[in-house]
Amino acid sequence: MDVELEVDDGLAVITINRPHSRNAIALDTMDALDKALDAAAGAAALVLTGAGDRAFVSGGDLKELAAIRTVDEAVAMALRMRGICDRIAGFPAPVIAALNGHALGGGAEVAVAADIRVAADDVQIGFNQSTLAIMPAWGGAERLAALVGRGRALMLAGAGTVLGAHQAQRLGLVDKVLTRAAFDEGWRALARSLATRPAGAIKQLLAQEASAEEAAGAFAQLWVSDEHWEAAERVMNRGR
Repeated sequence: MDVELEVDDGLAVITINRPHSRNAIALDTMDALDKALDAAAGAAALVLTGAGDRAFVSGGDLKELAAIRTVDEAVAMALRMRGICDRIAGFPAPVIAALNGHALGGGAEVAVAADIRVAADDVQIGFNQSTLAIMPAWGGAERLAALVGRGRALMLAGAGTVLGAHQAQRLGLVDKVLTRAAFDEGWRALARSLATRPAGAIKQLLAQEASAEEAAGAFAQLWVSDEHWEAAERVMNRGR
């Protein structure tokens, strides 16, 4: 299967599993991603990752997409995958891109559709579409600009610069860097810590730039929940 879905106790993990093409995205992969996102609905947190340790996503599958030769076909393909990246960005719960390997071209666009990027310390990330005389088409340029600023986004994507994990972290493109030995355990621990109702509510507030009244309303819904009072009782009874 091109895409695998694992759901465990509220945590959904979508793995792009195309090792023969370094997890590159083909048209069938887009269909499989759409279905996986449908199946992950209701998860308290979502992780996107790739199979193996060589590539997160290496971009579009050039061999399979080579049949696209007209402007209309290229527009349709770009809008198809952009729609999937928009779904990732708009997922109601926190989304983590676990960069198990290099995220290049379209792979970097998938990565920045997530809320948080966690990278192994030996991976690279780059919007290097310009080396193929094309540009990011899946919403990645705009999301890159939101993360690092317009000037830096133009420099990085315009020149096709590929960054190491620590360089990307310094620019705000990657949020957390882990050693290869600690990577799998680390991203799973982070994802589980975010698989909570409060984290989902915070994401919604940040996305909507909520008013004071909306923020207070979201807080109040959590305040009166059973989960809050069960946790509060544990704190109040600590040490008795």
